[in-house]
Amino acid sequence: MKIVNHRLYHDDDTPYPYQETPNKSGEMIPRFLVMHYTAGSGAEQSVKWLLQRRARASAHIVLGRDGSITQLAPFNIASWHAGVSNWKGIKGLNQHSIGIELDNAGPLTRTAEGDWVAWFGDQYASEDVIEAIHKNRSTLQGWQLYTRIQLETALELSETLIREYNLEDIVGHEDIAPRRKTDPGPAFPMETFRSHLYGRPDMTNEEILYETTVNLNIRSGPGSTFPMLEGSPLPQGTRLDLLEQEGNWLQVDVLDEVNGMMDLEGWVHARYVRQIQR
Repeated sequence: MKIVNHRLYHDDDTPYPYQETPNKSGEMIPRFLVMHYTAGSGAEQSVKWLLQRRARASAHIVLGRDGSITQLAPFNIASWHAGVSNWKGIKGLNQHSIGIELDNAGPLTRTAEGDWVAWFGDQYASEDVIEAIHKNRSTLQGWQLYTRIQLETALELSETLIREYNLEDIVGHEDIAPRRKTDPGPAFPMETFRSHLYGRPDMTNEEILYETTVNLNIRSGPGSTFPMLEGSPLPQGTRLDLLEQEGNWLQVDVLDEVNGMMDLEGWVHARYVRQIQR
């Protein structure tokens, strides 16, 4: 990826799809990168909505679950993605940041039948959902997982933007508007992004703690083809400290003092753990 005149291009000089939103202001010098989820049923529908004036909102990029990218505004133009917001003493982040919307349903509700449902009615399979308590909320609920290619593309895009504009920080909408917003949510691996992009830990989040909801195998890598580690399966209720995330797989430290596994580190599937308060 590369940027030419504030537009995103492939390395072979072909531009990424561009549809200009009316929901933008004047020129700006971006300082921050803000991550969002669309809370919608698909990237195409989200793009269509953000191109309408009545939406009164937009972002610079919509990133699909298949890794597809649509740009909606030049990166030096303020798009309306942050709203009332504050970060490091700076108010009104629309005028100071680039916004990326990732196609993701966001928070989900479990029905009496055990299905996961979004606010707009779509249902989601359990393997695509993680249960967690959002850091700005107090209730346990479901969150749609991001896809691996979506996260890989988001990371490459973030690297490109940070390099081009010397951006100071990457944050979530939930960080700059914590009373109003929950995106990109617990399913987004912000710690991993910050580590890759800046070589330092995430300062916006506390450490994330999970526990297993079943007797769960822990593996040497992020996939069921990797061998199980000695000490597998972990008993239900084992506490885990999140280190990294790749798609639906979490790299964790095992914190179950009762079973004497303080030094065990490996990978578990996100479907079988839930986030808990430290």
